[in-house]
Amino acid sequence: MKKVFIAILCLTISAAAANAQDKKVPAPAPTPAPAAAPQAPAVDPDAGEFKFKEETHDFGEVPEGPLAEYDFEFKNTGKKPIVIQDAHGSCGCTVPTWPHEPILPKAKAVIHVAYTTNGRQGPIMKDVTINSNAKQQPMVLHIRGTVKPKPAAPAPTSTVTPTAPKG
Repeated sequence: MKKVFIAILCLTISAAAANAQDKKVPAPAPTPAPAAAPQAPAVDPDAGEFKFKEETHDFGEVPEGPLAEYDFEFKNTGKKPIVIQDAHGSCGCTVPTWPHEPILPKAKAVIHVAYTTNGRQGPIMKDVTINSNAKQQPMVLHIRGTVKPKPAAPAPTSTVTPTAPKG
């Protein structure tokens, strides 16, 4: 009886598999053409424009512990004032400070960047992103360098003096 049951089961499975291959699958519906990518807003030709002395600062080797700080100096070479809405580092260890008043055309200003070296040994590769109404949107500054570990504290010296065995 078991043999008959297994034979019928095998025939049923084979018939279902053969029948499934004969069925035609409807062609997928044509996909609509992708919508045109939104155009970036036109840049005002008179907008303020950042002109930095340097956009990347290399600290070289810095000791672990104190802040590594740098002032990125720039001039507005555009025809309208630059208003900086926000500036942020690529992580919490990189903190920028920026002018909150408009930077008039031909005026100079500074974006101060402080990097926390404490507990961060090794290479520094961080970015600061500036969001403003300037032509460069967003403006990205970079800091680089290497944090050298603190010197190891000397091992405490023993003040115990050996005693001679009694005997």
